[in-house]
Amino acid sequence: MKVWELALKVYLKKDIPMEEGQIEVTKIIDNCLTKDEKLLNFHSNNQFKNYTFSSFYPIKKNKIYLAGEIYTVTIRTVDESLVKHFQKFLDNENSEILKALTLEIKTISRKYIERIYSITPVVAKFDNGYWRTNESIEIFEERLKGNLIKKYNDFTKQKINEEFDLFTFMRFDNQKPIATKYKEIKIIGDKITLNIAENKLAQELAYFAIGTGLLEMNGRGFGFVNYKWL
Repeated sequence: MKVWELALKVYLKKDIPMEEGQIEVTKIIDNCLTKDEKLLNFHSNNQFKNYTFSSFYPIKKNKIYLAGEIYTVTIRTVDESLVKHFQKFLDNENSEILKALTLEIKTISRKYIERIYSITPVVAKFDNGYWRTNESIEIFEERLKGNLIKKYNDFTKQKINEEFDLFTFMRFDNQKPIATKYKEIKIIGDKITLNIAENKLAQELAYFAIGTGLLEMNGRGFGFVNYKWL
């Protein structure tokens, strides 16, 4: 398994508020996926997407991305077929808001990971709404670990032993829930830091999470994480 990182340079045609950045990146990625019938079905189906992405960088202090400027969007994936597709089509994408310019691709080295931490909010979708309202932190931790294991098992076509420690410490980095605009609603999430355990499975899944994101809606730009090596 490899994690690929794609740095996409984009030119912004109009000013947009920071909270709409993920929406605009989602649009051009979705449009890129429609270029292939197999990937169109993949995009439409309810399945793990195995890619994750950031919003525009650099972040603006006034929380407005400015027209006429060039930003970088980071996309990561563990799916080599997606890399090849993005390499072929993504830097030609164009929308009302932005124009893709260039795409640079590299792989992320495998080293011992000390921690991973949210760049975009992680989202846990419960039937009764935002998890803090009705669920315990233990339930949230179980969902976090269980979701990552399910994605890993689905991608690798195996079933790993779930009796292991994924992290030794978890910290919430937001003082209040983070609302992100999505379609006509706002999605509520959190930013977290996980100190990764040093056992083999924890390290394997942390590396996998760098390429797929944590928890849910990764194909909409949620759960994108960065990392610090030991």
